[in-house]
Amino acid sequence: MSALQPSLFDDAERPTLAPVDPRRTRLDRGAWVDLHPGWVSGGDTVLDDLVREVPWHAERRQMYDRVLDVPRLTKFYGEHEPLPHPLVAQARTALSEHYRDELGEDFVTAGLCLYRDGRDSVAWHGDRIGRSREQDTMVAIISLGAQRVLALRPRDGGPSTRLPLGHGDLVVMGGSCQRTWDHSVPKAAAVSGPRISIQLRVRGVR
Repeated sequence: MSALQPSLFDDAERPTLAPVDPRRTRLDRGAWVDLHPGWVSGGDTVLDDLVREVPWHAERRQMYDRVLDVPRLTKFYGEHEPLPHPLVAQARTALSEHYRDELGEDFVTAGLCLYRDGRDSVAWHGDRIGRSREQDTMVAIISLGAQRVLALRPRDGGPSTRLPLGHGDLVVMGGSCQRTWDHSVPKAAAVSGPRISIQLRVRGVR
């Protein structure tokens, strides 16, 4: 994969985080979503570094009678593992400080997904491995690179919501969102560039 051209997104060379000031949208069933467009500025070099330096893993999963490639690359960083870039550590600290009173704990893990182009995607799911099957939690996502849609829909049926996430945007899914809603990143034929999703979670949630 070729390196991303910095001029595609912004001219800032040093990545910075704005003060956390998201806009909250209340969903039903006790779920909500916070959105802060452009929270990360100067993220071009971060994206380029992560694409190049993270030891990405290609997964394969059983689907009925076949084993198929998962249409994205992944890497998970556990609670005590060094994070792959200083900005990821800064973001985790800033978001922990902002949400600590409401969340009651800090974000401690980081899961990264690399969508190489618009053919990569993730199917409908909720982050319900661990405590989040029965407890409210938060999952914070930082999006770097090409704009992609984060789609959400009620788990038991109903209208869906689509959030276009651009370069440097922050979205936080909270309340009952992981238990009562599903989310996905659909394929996007018109997208040719890479996108990295950085997902910050609390202990015991995947």
